[in-house]
Amino acid sequence: MANTTERSLHYHLSAVKEGRRSFENAFQGVARMILKSDIQKVVVNGKTTYDFSIFRTGKKHVIGMYDEINSFVSYVKDASEGGSSKEMAFILVGEPGNGKTYFVDYLCTKYREFLSDEKNRKYTFRFRNIDKLQNYGRITTIESQTYEDPMILAMNLFEEPADNNEYLAKSIDFSENEIETLYENYRPLGACSGYILNDIRTYVDGDIDRMLEFVEIVPVPLTESLGTVTGKYPAKDKITSSAVDLLGEESIQRLLHITDTNNPYRFDLRRGALARVAGGGIHFSDEIFKNKKDLVQVYLGVIQNRNIEIDGYKWPIDTLILATSNNSEFHRFLAEKEEAPIVDRCRICYVSHNTNYKLQKDLTQYSIGSETRTTINREYLHQDPSLNYAASVAAVLSRLPRSEKLTPVETMKLAAGEVAGEKSIKTLAEVIDMLNQDPEIINRFGQKGLGQRNMGRSIQLLMESSETNEGQCMFAYDIFKAIERVILDYVTDANDRAKYIEDLKIAKGLYRERIMTEMFNAYMDEPLAIRKDVMNYVNMIIGIDAENLGADKMWKYKDPQTGELKALKIDERFINSVEDRLGLKTEEQRETFRTSIRKIYGQKISVVPDYDFMDNLELVKAVTDVRLKSDIAGAGSLIGALANRTNEENQKLYDRMVDTMLNKLGYCKTCAQKTIEYFCTQEDEN
Repeated sequence: MANTTERSLHYHLSAVKEGRRSFENAFQGVARMILKSDIQKVVVNGKTTYDFSIFRTGKKHVIGMYDEINSFVSYVKDASEGGSSKEMAFILVGEPGNGKTYFVDYLCTKYREFLSDEKNRKYTFRFRNIDKLQNYGRITTIESQTYEDPMILAMNLFEEPADNNEYLAKSIDFSENEIETLYENYRPLGACSGYILNDIRTYVDGDIDRMLEFVEIVPVPLTESLGTVTGKYPAKDKITSSAVDLLGEESIQRLLHITDTNNPYRFDLRRGALARVAGGGIHFSDEIFKNKKDLVQVYLGVIQNRNIEIDGYKWPIDTLILATSNNSEFHRFLAEKEEAPIVDRCRICYVSHNTNYKLQKDLTQYSIGSETRTTINREYLHQDPSLNYAASVAAVLSRLPRSEKLTPVETMKLAAGEVAGEKSIKTLAEVIDMLNQDPEIINRFGQKGLGQRNMGRSIQLLMESSETNEGQCMFAYDIFKAIERVILDYVTDANDRAKYIEDLKIAKGLYRERIMTEMFNAYMDEPLAIRKDVMNYVNMIIGIDAENLGADKMWKYKDPQTGELKALKIDERFINSVEDRLGLKTEEQRETFRTSIRKIYGQKISVVPDYDFMDNLELVKAVTDVRLKSDIAGAGSLIGALANRTNEENQKLYDRMVDTMLNKLGYCKTCAQKTIEYFCTQEDEN
């Protein structure tokens, strides 16, 4: 009678049949993990793509990388369905600091979490009471070196395949279809497991029940530090790295026990990184092309054949192989034509920098850090409310290639899914397609620019400056100096340096416009003053042609955001002033602009009910200018009043604005004063 305790093979096979345990290969596991999460459709740079929620959970999740994640998911899905991808490795190639390694580490963490669920857990087997066989010295238990699944053992129990099928059908009640499905993942036992099983078979004269007494089923350990299930092999220098680190080597210790010199168990495979992830795990090779040639050749064999081979012995493995490489190493490798076979067996995915400044805000926040920051004297360090915006815009502009069809600001806004005047997202899609035809990867869209590490460096420089520590505040305008320092110190190519410095000037101009809006909000003593005025303009141009408009120019309408009935006085002088600021001189130009605004309103309001046009920078700037200049009889006089506080009235205005900035807009004394000072200068006027 078969042993049916929890650690017996019989119990495990029954659990698989009943669905309490699973038997699947690495690709199927990863694909199932990803595809069981929520999947949403998103539009990125004018193209519809999918967003997988598994990559967007947790405190520090993956941001952006839509195309790269889609490539990876389709690769894994293809491999899990038996496509050609299962004989390939997936390699992420791109500039340093754009999140390649972070993505792989995140995936590995999620996979370990997935496997820790009882139903998904990986199991392996070990042979016990080995000392009874008498030619293993003092070795009593031997675990499968490559963490083979117990199901693989069950498929190889008998020498004849028909006997294995009969065993699965008779003793576990697997149906013909189930057995067929199981055999899609069939592989032979590894050299040492097969050899030891044969020894046991001989010892018990082929009695299957007695054979199974030697077998014990155990879960595969999930401890990250052991490198099991998810393991990383970082590229080492030429002298210290060898194939042993990947494959393993002969173990002197084992040779002291094993009398039979033909026994493949004399090889210690766990010494290598591959055997530890061979039971349905993920192997991550960091900077794969930095390895010396013979190691890359080892990968060539492993990727193609999914075998660990030593001295003619083979251990089949079930592993998803991921790797990263930076552009320069990859190009150097491609230049050596004889290395073509390895690239031929890889799915190369070019990773671009994040080019969406809205998403960049989250990445910038990662660089700034979530902890409360302190000065050198351990005092609380305040963060300027505009710091993140200033840093994000500067970083993203450096990553956008120049184009004749779009200005840098238009490109930036379209890439973030915003409105850019007359230019449509279609123009951006055309620009990207054109750039992506370039065989030189580095010239493609988003492939070059200031990476996340440079972002981190500039935040560090900002933190260590005496101004930041003295004022106990990270003032937004200071980040530009820090980024400039990073560009001069870390960017080696002269053309790139010149472009990034130019991008920094544009970023300063955008920051200036943002400060104009903030100052108006402070002047009006309301955080959303400009937003209200922008929406007033939009509602006025919608209502100006209304049939129920009386002589008093009062228009009643239902607010789509709140559903309330509202009344609005249509002020044609205000409308005309805003349109003058936008440079719309003729009646035809004005009508075209109004039509485009109405069209945007119609499209957006159904999807985003609280859409507020604040991403339309030109419109916001025009409304701000009109309000500043008309309300305060010229912005010059507000600047004058704030700069010259000799009379009581000006001092009162200054104090009131500072008070609003402190209590309603999130400023501290230092950044409120510095922002007002900056507003009073003529710097960065576009």
